[in-house]
Amino acid sequence: MTETPAIAAQDATVVLDGTTLLAPTTFEVLPGEFWCLTGSNGSGKTTLLRAFLGSRRLTDGAVLVRGETVDMARPRHRRLMASLVEPIPVARDMTLREQVTLVAASWYGNTAETAERAEETIGRLGLTALGTRFPSQLSSGQLQLFNLALTLVRPAEVILLDEPERHLDTDRVDLVADLLTERAEQGTSFLVATHEPAMVNACDGVMELG
Repeated sequence: MTETPAIAAQDATVVLDGTTLLAPTTFEVLPGEFWCLTGSNGSGKTTLLRAFLGSRRLTDGAVLVRGETVDMARPRHRRLMASLVEPIPVARDMTLREQVTLVAASWYGNTAETAERAEETIGRLGLTALGTRFPSQLSSGQLQLFNLALTLVRPAEVILLDEPERHLDTDRVDLVADLLTERAEQGTSFLVATHEPAMVNACDGVMELG
């Protein structure tokens, strides 16, 4: 029996006011695979990610997650997918650790295991020493890692990321690439828009747009 792709695009196309934002694109990502979207600025990487989230309407074709068109109003689809494509709202008066733990608890329940999960995610992203800081006290690179922690701490079979390497130095990029690879080996599928060679070198497949 053929395995249902975790993520699939079938001639997905977006044209707006006569301008092609996404040329016809077809590919599929199987469960547990880590794929990268590459291409020049304006080639449609972010547009495609938004199409998978349902926030960008296709002109033609289809995008599917687990064989279905995603509707983020449905609780099952919200649990199925996590993303860092649009900025994540954060609370100015809660610490990094408090917010990551809160997100974890909202999905897993308020338990000791949930707190451990949050702490592990913070640690894997090198943020343990910053756990008591507030978002306004973080550098741009630290804030990017914080946003990744908020995304990765929750359950998801599919995770979409738009340039997760943004504002990160080389060591942190490698750390994130390793973490995504490890999570993929545990069964999560990733679709990552990136310009970063370290991400491309770590992934299982590449879809070049444009």
